[in-house]
Amino acid sequence: MTLQLLISTIDGNIDNIVDMLLEPSEGISYLVSWQHSDGNSKRDIPQALQRDDVTVCHLEGRGLSRNRNNCIDHATADICLIADDDCRYRQEWLQEVRQTFAAHPEVDIATFRDNNGIAPNYPHATMDLRSKCRNYYATSFEIAFCRSSVQGHLHFNEMFGLGAPVLHCGEEEIFIHDALKLGLKCRFFPVVAVEHLGASTSVTRIAQNGTLMARGAYLCIAYPWTAIPRIFLISYRLNRHHGIRFWCAVKKMTAGAIYYLKNN
Repeated sequence: MTLQLLISTIDGNIDNIVDMLLEPSEGISYLVSWQHSDGNSKRDIPQALQRDDVTVCHLEGRGLSRNRNNCIDHATADICLIADDDCRYRQEWLQEVRQTFAAHPEVDIATFRDNNGIAPNYPHATMDLRSKCRNYYATSFEIAFCRSSVQGHLHFNEMFGLGAPVLHCGEEEIFIHDALKLGLKCRFFPVVAVEHLGASTSVTRIAQNGTLMARGAYLCIAYPWTAIPRIFLISYRLNRHHGIRFWCAVKKMTAGAIYYLKNN
C-alpha cells in the first residue's frame, strides 16, 4: 500500500519543502502542487526537490482549495495524506497512517492527530465522523484518504479557504461533510500523523471577517434548519472566550450564510 503526501505551496514557499522531506523510503512519495500567484510558472524547481520520489505540478492563480484539488487530481498513490508546506513528518508516523488504512480497508477517509495538539479536543478513541464531537474539527493536514474513493468523486469547495474571495477557512469541514453525503466512510483515529508548525488559520484569524463569514456559511450548509440559533450560540461563545463582540459575530456569520446561499 503506497502513501503520497499531497503538499500545497505557493510562490517562494516552495523553498520550505526541502525541510519536509524524509530519507527516501519504499512506498512513500511526495506530490507538490506549486501555485503561482503572479502567473510565472517557469521558475526552476529547487534542486533539493529533484528526487525520484518527488513530483511537482504547477497551478496558476490563488486559492488554497484550488491548490489542494490540483493535488487530488494528480495523485497516484493508494493512500494520500494532505499536507501544508510548514508540516513536519517522521517515518514512524507515516507508517502508522499506512498501517491504519491496511487494518481498516472499509475506511475511505481518515483523520489523525497533530503532534502539537492543534485541535482543542481530539476524541479519545476511534470515532465515526458521522457522530458529532463538540469542539473537534479536523484540519486539512490531518486528513488522509483512499485515492480510489476520492479522486474523480470529491473535491474541496473552492468557495472556502485561504485565497478564496470571501470565505477564508472551513474547507476541511465542508470536505468531510460532502464526503459523508456521498456515503464515504470517514473515521477519526487517535494516531499522530503530522507536526504542524504554528496554529491553524481558523485559530490565528478567528476574529477576521473572512473567518467569521466562513463559519456562518458552514453552519448554513451543515445545519440548514438550525443555522440561525447556532449562529447566536457560537457568537455568544466567541464573545465569552475570545472577546469578539457578540453582534459583530452575529452580523458577519449571517452575512457569510447569505453570501453562500446567493452564490451557490
